[in-house]
Amino acid sequence: MRGRVLGGIMLEYFSRLAAATSQDDAWKLHCEQMAEFGFDRLLFGYARYCRPDGSDRTDDVLFLSNHDPALTRRYVEDGLYRHDPVLNWAARHVGARSWRDAMTRAVQDDSRLEKSRSLHSLMNVTAGYSIAFAHPSARCRGFIHLAARPDLDQDAVDAIWHRDGRLIETMNHILNLKLMALPRSGQRAPLSERQREALEWVADGKSYRDIAAIMGVTQATVEKHLRLARGKLEVETTAQAILKAAIQNQIFQD
Repeated sequence: MRGRVLGGIMLEYFSRLAAATSQDDAWKLHCEQMAEFGFDRLLFGYARYCRPDGSDRTDDVLFLSNHDPALTRRYVEDGLYRHDPVLNWAARHVGARSWRDAMTRAVQDDSRLEKSRSLHSLMNVTAGYSIAFAHPSARCRGFIHLAARPDLDQDAVDAIWHRDGRLIETMNHILNLKLMALPRSGQRAPLSERQREALEWVADGKSYRDIAAIMGVTQATVEKHLRLARGKLEVETTAQAILKAAIQNQIFQD
């Protein structure tokens, strides 16, 4: 009986997720579904082009969370995530991990563990699981932290995972793929239609002269659109602008 009920719930979830047209809609749906398993606070992070020296800009990383917004900002903008032993594990591995295992390994680094425990205490996080996603490039990194309700300890969470972990992990992998296919939410300065068009024609191999003729403008105007696009994306070259706009799903969406 439980299998039939669960199957119906999952079919409804996957149908609604497939129909979602924005990252916000997909994220809200997923948070609601994970809460049904006992994970009521989630943190998702994804970077498609991690720098070799590890100096990734937080603006270039997609973070989604339903934790308290002020604490989430502290975690991200103040760089506290860099001291999170669970996230450090996720950056080097693929698969699911009990927080019991990740925190045990972090005991060897007292300073990192102290900062992490302090933040987890503020966020009222005591137990959970994390999933690190597999990606085709070594420079891609993605993870999701599933924090359990405050009334659940790690033993209870591990029991939930023993029962439903395979399903939960699959749902989160599919969410990750869905989010990567949708335009990024909360762009600080989204590209204009003409800026997107100019970048797309450059990506297609057209010269500035060709693009000017196609768009019905002067070559100087094409160069202006590309310059403004580089500025909004905070990159130096048009090639970098195309890469970053593609990462953010701002081009080739029609």
